[in-house]
Amino acid sequence: MSIFPKNFLWGGAVAANQCEGAYQEDGKGLSVQDVLPRGIRGSRTKLPTEENLKREAIDFYHRYPQDIKMFAEMGFKVFRTSIAWSRIFPKGDEEQPNEAGLEFYDRVFEECRKYGIEPLVTLSHYETPLYLAETYNGWTDRRMIGFYERYVRTVFKRYRGKVKYWLTFNEINSLLHAPFMSGGIANMQGLTEQDLYQAAHHELVASALATKIGHEMMPDAMIGCMILSMPTYPLTPSPDDVIAAMDAEHRNYFYGDVHVRGKYPGYMKRYFREHGIQIQFAPEDEEILKNTVDFVSFSYYMSVCATSDPEKQKKGLGNLLGGVPNPTLKASDWGWQIDPKGLCYVLNMFYDRYQKPLFIVENGLGAVDVLVEDENGNKTVEDDYRIQYLKDHLIQVGEAIQDGVEIMGYTSWGCIDVVSASTAELKKRYGYIYVDRNDDGTGTMERYKKKSFYWYQKVIESNGEVLYSEEDINLSE
Repeated sequence: MSIFPKNFLWGGAVAANQCEGAYQEDGKGLSVQDVLPRGIRGSRTKLPTEENLKREAIDFYHRYPQDIKMFAEMGFKVFRTSIAWSRIFPKGDEEQPNEAGLEFYDRVFEECRKYGIEPLVTLSHYETPLYLAETYNGWTDRRMIGFYERYVRTVFKRYRGKVKYWLTFNEINSLLHAPFMSGGIANMQGLTEQDLYQAAHHELVASALATKIGHEMMPDAMIGCMILSMPTYPLTPSPDDVIAAMDAEHRNYFYGDVHVRGKYPGYMKRYFREHGIQIQFAPEDEEILKNTVDFVSFSYYMSVCATSDPEKQKKGLGNLLGGVPNPTLKASDWGWQIDPKGLCYVLNMFYDRYQKPLFIVENGLGAVDVLVEDENGNKTVEDDYRIQYLKDHLIQVGEAIQDGVEIMGYTSWGCIDVVSASTAELKKRYGYIYVDRNDDGTGTMERYKKKSFYWYQKVIESNGEVLYSEEDINLSE
């Protein structure tokens, strides 16, 4: 018998801004992504530039039937994607939605349902309408809650019956580290920690409000939060390093604690008190926050370390949330440390803490893939390195399941190659499906199945049993 439950939701994940393209087609407005041609760490531009690969991305907007058919061929039970807020409300503060945008997602979700694939939809995946960012300074302004509520009510009404699983905000705990991309905060001048945590408060209230509305409008739906998980180990056995790791974990746990427990934790109140931060609560906020999520979802790519020694506090390459590199681990080509056992660890930590179902909605390896011809003359990618990475992580998911952790499913990140969020590159590929498009914008947009496509197909078909079989696809050393 398989370790994985019979109803385990196998699938893959993308985000609208990284795959759709058609950045101003059918009435879509601009989002913050349209002025980030270099990704998270790059500077923003005043206007969308041609070198921003997300203008066309992988053209999922026009090619979604072909792509979803390939997902179905792999055996997907679930497909995580997002709705581009600015397709529905181009500026973000309009009274009426853009019908053409709504119709596009009608077609996408119907295509999924045709193959028995459940959509898992993120309402806000780093896609704040640019007008809201520039006019209201994003989530620093409380009026954003009302704009988000109107958007949420619109899509819940439209897609109830078509979408069962919803996520409110993508990696909500990244706001302090990527204010513009995550929180639509366009004006950084004089921005304080007080401002950032107030913006986070507005998002947390909006998330709880969306959960409340979702439960009212769609009683059979499940509404979850989404956290960027990055487990933090002490760099040494020193008690000071253990406390430093605990403090770092608290900065992450804070968001999940509010989503699941419906109130601010004591450790965060202490932090605010000691740092002179006073969160402004509206009279209704405390009651709204009591609308807690049905499940906790998260991304997992790496772990980090923490230390109290200032001379050793060197941030690791690629670590969005900071953290010190672990000297015992290897790293990817982009400096992300590879730690499969960290996934088992974080699953146990989240479940011990929350006792809520968990959903791994991002995990994968970004790598430079080389398109070659196989023995039959078909183009493919021999991505044994990706297969090994995913296999190692999925075995650890199995370990957590044996520990009694309730896990709903697994959607690996970038199931088809997409434009990277962190670097806005196409050469940083994650998918089971190779998309013929390059960083210079050239390419045919043709899709090719990688070796990992057939491997993941076998994983799903066997409900994970093949992970433990010596007859698995032969891997190169």
